[in-house]
Amino acid sequence: MREIKFKFEDLKVYQKALEFVDFSYETSNNFPDTERYGLKSQFNRAAVSIALNIAEGSADTDKQFNRFLQIALGSTNECVVCVSIAKRQNFISEESENEIREKLVELSKMIIGLQKYLRNKNTNF
Repeated sequence: MREIKFKFEDLKVYQKALEFVDFSYETSNNFPDTERYGLKSQFNRAAVSIALNIAEGSADTDKQFNRFLQIALGSTNECVVCVSIAKRQNFISEESENEIREKLVELSKMIIGLQKYLRNKNTNF
């Protein structure tokens, strides 16, 4: 049986975003139960939003894709704030915070790189 794939699934930034979703769920499982509908939910929704916006935007024009990538970048920043709060509340260690931040920096650079590629490809943005 042949594998059915969508074009966006080949994007490295999308694959990296999915890896981050897995990591965010794994990390937030250590948050207290009282945060189930608070920080835990917000962190996971922001992480999922990164991948969703990359996928959704890829099916549109380059200009629209760039807009969706900007939203994905905003969700990346939202994850940074969630991680900062988690560390301040002692839900995660400093080591864990640094590891998450490194992943978010890498993801941000990939998103920004794709935005630059799209802008250079279409100089009339």
